[in-house]
Amino acid sequence: MPKSLTAAVVGTGFIGPVHVEGLKRAGIRVAGIAGSTADKSQTAAKTLGLERGYTSFNDVLDDDSVDVVHLATPNRFHFEQASAVLRAGKHVMCEKPLAMNSRESAELVTLAAECGLVAGVAYNIRFYPLCQEAASRVARSEFGDTIHMNGSYQQDWLLRDTDFNWRVIADEGGELRAVADIGTHWLDLIQFITRQEVVSVCADLQTVHTERQRPLGASETFSNEVTDSAKTAPVVVTTDDAGCVLLKFENGARGSLHVSQTTAGRKNCLRFEIAGSQQSLSWNSEAPNALWVGHRDRPNELLTRDPSLLSPSAASTCSYPGGHNEGFPDTFKQLFRAFYGYIASGDFTASPPFPTFEDGHREILLCEAILKSHQKQCWVEVGESQK
Repeated sequence: MPKSLTAAVVGTGFIGPVHVEGLKRAGIRVAGIAGSTADKSQTAAKTLGLERGYTSFNDVLDDDSVDVVHLATPNRFHFEQASAVLRAGKHVMCEKPLAMNSRESAELVTLAAECGLVAGVAYNIRFYPLCQEAASRVARSEFGDTIHMNGSYQQDWLLRDTDFNWRVIADEGGELRAVADIGTHWLDLIQFITRQEVVSVCADLQTVHTERQRPLGASETFSNEVTDSAKTAPVVVTTDDAGCVLLKFENGARGSLHVSQTTAGRKNCLRFEIAGSQQSLSWNSEAPNALWVGHRDRPNELLTRDPSLLSPSAASTCSYPGGHNEGFPDTFKQLFRAFYGYIASGDFTASPPFPTFEDGHREILLCEAILKSHQKQCWVEVGESQK
């Protein structure tokens, strides 16, 4: 992995430090990190062992040593910041969702192409080795035709009405929350594995808590700790806590997705089952080193992650031998290896081995169709910009 490329990370919340760790493990130099304030930047830089805590986002853009900027900021900043990074002549890796609506994401796709820069979206779950293996197996003749698929993505960190995060507010995170925040991970993954795009949706979403207690102090993602838990104010919530989505795929296959951030005991659980005309595959992110393979006329299999037993594409995302488990942090390392390797190759006409801005735009079109379907209580085609 080339070490000549240098990165900077913008965002000091839950996911920013994840990017820093993944970059370091991928062998990429990280020049520094920027938070929402200079103090947050300095604190994060010290904690993460980085040389520099940037005073501001503009300082990142002005740093000529930085080749790639990672955006791990709240959703409402993605469009403006990604645009600025590209115009500054730097490659960009953006957290999902790519933008607040498809008009913004379409503009980002166009801008990245015009600038001739590499632009990716951090759909890291593709980079679990057994998800790569599932994609390889679905492409083989022995799997057969993909006929239907189902699954879920469930968490519990917003179960109570006293649980709060900026994501629950539509103006800060977008009109969709659970679907956009974690449901898009499942949708990206299933389309990557099957190579089939969702063409229409029928959604029924649920807001479990239409009013939540917003702490007057700070609160972090996946944290129940509040600066002063006694000081809160009620806030109206319109975004989705959970929901079900029926799916139709371009080859005629059918699917269903259940998404929830209010399922007690499910901390971060993505599951899928894909049925082919000859075999089926099932995987669970809470046990990511095993892939279930179903058969009609012979015993089922449980494939344990072992690079010596996997397809070349899946083995390339393993860093350790069988029996040495790899998990969530490793997916970021492998995503960044693919992203930076592509930049280093210099051939931007080749098919990118990572989720692109085009993929991020497609996910936002899906979200807009899901929201419209829920509002109208009918099937909606996934198509051009709805905004």
